[in-house]
Amino acid sequence: MSDLLIKPRANDKTYHSLTAEQAGWTYLNFEAKILDVNEQISDNTGEHEYCIVLLGGNFKVEAAGQTWETRNGRKDVFSGIGHAMYLSRNTNFTLTAQSPSTDIAICKVASDEDHPPRMKHPEEAAIEYRGGDNANRQINSLLEPGFDCHKIVCVEVYTPSGNWSSFPAHKHDDRKVASDGTLIEANLEEIYFYKIDKPQGYAIQQVYTDDRSLDEIVRVKNNEAVLVPKGYHPVVAGHGYHVYYLNFLAGSDQSLANTSDPDHDWIYGTWKGSDPRLPIVTAKMNV
Repeated sequence: MSDLLIKPRANDKTYHSLTAEQAGWTYLNFEAKILDVNEQISDNTGEHEYCIVLLGGNFKVEAAGQTWETRNGRKDVFSGIGHAMYLSRNTNFTLTAQSPSTDIAICKVASDEDHPPRMKHPEEAAIEYRGGDNANRQINSLLEPGFDCHKIVCVEVYTPSGNWSSFPAHKHDDRKVASDGTLIEANLEEIYFYKIDKPQGYAIQQVYTDDRSLDEIVRVKNNEAVLVPKGYHPVVAGHGYHVYYLNFLAGSDQSLANTSDPDHDWIYGTWKGSDPRLPIVTAKMNV
């Protein structure tokens, strides 16, 4: 099995718990867990900033003398857009699940900066459609570049059955700045965390570098994750299965600046149409 493929823990409500040290990198720590109704997480963020994404259900967060509630959470990731709760370092907080089987994902990144806590609601998430034809997909920005935080970027991506995604392939592993100071490419670690709309569904992801010192193809199922330490990383949704992945990124810049694989640059601008199945979700779907 690929070292990049992370399978969920069986029979554990905390079904992912991955530290940066375990991943062999610097920034990203990742958790995913299921909470019973009224179950609480009470903790201090310590030297990390947090992004908590609601995958299904509802929760309440109390921190810094304030209270936030999702209220219009989604049944699952295919039933609406996610809420994202941002917490800065050194923050005491209590998260309370407000529905049975509340499903959450948590990103933790070491930080030496202070930023205001904030809940990003579904109606605030910018929706973008990238690509075209059978490379069309939907991107919802949760903690977008420019969000008031230190390093975390978080987006969720919906790829219709049979479509290519994160394509033409791109990378963000070598920080490059233009002569005018414009960031061309950031150096970022990235996690792809997958949900599939049917339990037997799957996606296929490749992670490769120009010199092919890293060149892996992995078959990814529901609740599995893929680590992208470097290189290009395109995805294909299995035919018959809509694919969701949650991306957490962190590194040199709070940015998505990237460089595409020059072998496939010719594809840009060749698309003739858009996929009529998009959008797969909207904020109006949130209950």
